[in-house]
Amino acid sequence: MLDLYARRFEGRRLHPGEYVICPDEKSQLQAPCSPPRDGPGRCGPPGAGRVRIRGGTLANLAAWDVHHARIFGRCEAKTGIEPFGRVVEQVMSTEPYASAKTVFWIVDNGSSHAGQRSIARLEDAYQNARLIHPAIHASWLKQMETYVSILQREALTPNDFTNLDALAARIAAFEDHYRQIAKPFEWAFTRAALDALPARLASREPRLRLAA
Repeated sequence: MLDLYARRFEGRRLHPGEYVICPDEKSQLQAPCSPPRDGPGRCGPPGAGRVRIRGGTLANLAAWDVHHARIFGRCEAKTGIEPFGRVVEQVMSTEPYASAKTVFWIVDNGSSHAGQRSIARLEDAYQNARLIHPAIHASWLKQMETYVSILQREALTPNDFTNLDALAARIAAFEDHYRQIAKPFEWAFTRAALDALPARLASREPRLRLAA
């Protein structure tokens, strides 16, 4: 993962026609605020033309082009293999990814894309796609976590939406806004920093044991 962030893979530099995509899924999004009986209140009325999401929660699936700062997103009723496949199709049917030499997908080990079957599923569907699984506890290194935190802070707080339509519309509007201002993240945690981490943890271990 860290090598791909640094435009390297298996000891070589990435080709200009190779891209790195980092997706994520945020599930169980709710719209707890209800309008008062006498009409729309602080939360505001649902707008016309918004997509109706059935059920009590919403899932946001998004994908981030690490080096070109492009965001792709969609709202679904839930996460899962099929919703994840739709966000993959959303990216892979768009240029330059459709005709790219290779598109690396850095995913976590969630059930939507875990294991060898997920690799086969993606790479059979798209001959130029390659699925990359980091270590089990390395999801905190996913760049999409940074975008999700920005989305939460800037668009979803406070959570005062009248219904799921309004929530989905806010997410879509923020994605449109972010596309206009997005820049690649300045990623400081490199392979060298990772290699140095065990020594740093070992130096702190006596104090941790004493504290326990």
